[in-house]
Amino acid sequence: MTQASEHNYTRMRLMAPIWVALALAAIWAAWEGWWPLAAMSTLAFLLSMAPILLASRYNIALPLPFLVATVAFIIASLIFGEVFDIYYRIWWWDMALHGSSAVALGMIGFLFIYMLFAGDRFAAPPGAIAFLSFTFALSIGAVWEIFEYGMDQTFGTTMQKSADDTMIDLITDTIGAVISALAGYAYLKGRSAGVLGRLIRDFIALNRHLYAKGRSRDDK
Repeated sequence: MTQASEHNYTRMRLMAPIWVALALAAIWAAWEGWWPLAAMSTLAFLLSMAPILLASRYNIALPLPFLVATVAFIIASLIFGEVFDIYYRIWWWDMALHGSSAVALGMIGFLFIYMLFAGDRFAAPPGAIAFLSFTFALSIGAVWEIFEYGMDQTFGTTMQKSADDTMIDLITDTIGAVISALAGYAYLKGRSAGVLGRLIRDFIALNRHLYAKGRSRDDK
């Protein structure tokens, strides 16, 4: 077992109570015939386990805050949003989820692109990497809007409430993508990037083998 796998196994033990709760919710909902909750609880269970299983497969260690945030987002979106109609009851719920997902995707894009430079901050152009992480997050947001449009046209759903809703989602995605891009840029420039900067440092520290040339920077 690799060091990353051992790390992720420890994280799995910490996350186990949440997964057990989701599984029990799915079983209870199915028993009661509440099929939307049963389906979404099952989907949330599977999606929340996917990141850590994939990370172990590719020898990547995931920080605990990342896993907690991922599970919280999935539950907030699938269960609270879809099953309990929070999207309609709280006007800013959809905006908050779009913004947070854009920040997360921008961070993922930044970490991946920086990894291609083996963590060498002298070879990695901060502006270019920040821009690419921004475009990565925004492109995923645009693809999601296309997916919603396709679902509405094909199956008659109402994932897209209106044209205004789509534009608000894209604007929110843009703001989230800018935040993550600026955090990545600040990190490469050696400046404080707040909470996002600490998450970047934690991820790189846990995955030294992916950022070999950046060791001297973070060991200072």
